[in-house]
Amino acid sequence: MNFFDFHHHNFEKECGIFNLKFNDELPESIFSAGIHPHSISLAVEDEFLWLKEISKLSNCVAIGECGLDGLVDVEEKLQEEVFERQVYLANEIKKPLIIHCVRRFSRLIHFRKLSKVPMIVHGFNKRKTIGDDLLKNDFYLSFGKSVLYNVNLQEFLKEFPLDRLFLETDSADFQIVELYQKVASLKNIEPEELLKIVKQNLQNIQISI
Repeated sequence: MNFFDFHHHNFEKECGIFNLKFNDELPESIFSAGIHPHSISLAVEDEFLWLKEISKLSNCVAIGECGLDGLVDVEEKLQEEVFERQVYLANEIKKPLIIHCVRRFSRLIHFRKLSKVPMIVHGFNKRKTIGDDLLKNDFYLSFGKSVLYNVNLQEFLKEFPLDRLFLETDSADFQIVELYQKVASLKNIEPEELLKIVKQNLQNIQISI
């Protein structure tokens, strides 16, 4: 069985959303494309031209990853401007946003109010209070490898609503089935049932697989 990987960097993988970077080779499978905070440079206008064209492709199913990062050496105001432009692009083409966020979760709420499409925070591994706040503001959360060993995250997931959840490998070297098995055990359901729920969630955010 192929378990869906919501956000990954493996060009060869077919069952999941490949994270495409500026001027990368296009995959045949579905992908997301965006301007990561790490990637913002003097060539950002070239990146936007690329993104506007690439985002029109039928197998581009989301904008991202994009967002805010408090650890990168890019001015916060510029990060917010680039993020906001991607939110408006996503609104225009009606595709969801895959969000990268480090130490700027309180600022995400402002951008959620600007967005007319679903927003999914990928790689969520923060404390329960942050997760609850994101849920209250209508975000989806995608969880990764941290779930396999982070006890606090496991406790959070036990109560986390299944209809707001996705699972991903990101750039970590492990099998996505391990994550489905772990989360299914936390939720007291079978991995196959969890996969059905994830597929329904994809439909809910208007991603076809």
